[in-house]
Amino acid sequence: MKKFIITVVGHDTVGIIAKVCTYLAGKQVNILDISQTIVSGYFNMMMIVDAEQVADMTSMSRELEALGNEIGVMIRCQHEDIFYMMHRV
Repeated sequence: MKKFIITVVGHDTVGIIAKVCTYLAGKQVNILDISQTIVSGYFNMMMIVDAEQVADMTSMSRELEALGNEIGVMIRCQHEDIFYMMHRV
């Protein structure tokens, strides 16, 4: 399993989750866990995904970033090992 952490942050608007999930489904990416919250109009979502079927993660990361730009949020995709190393106490 190739686990990645996807984070989505920005102003809340209609369809953020739908657009991100539709993109991931098109790439055969399985969502293992998802958490989202809205605080004072700001949307924050974290997903743990299995991207075993994705051959080029660099390309997918760029495409997610571009999708974020289209819908007005910031989307980041990191391998779980990098994410945990950056965020451990």
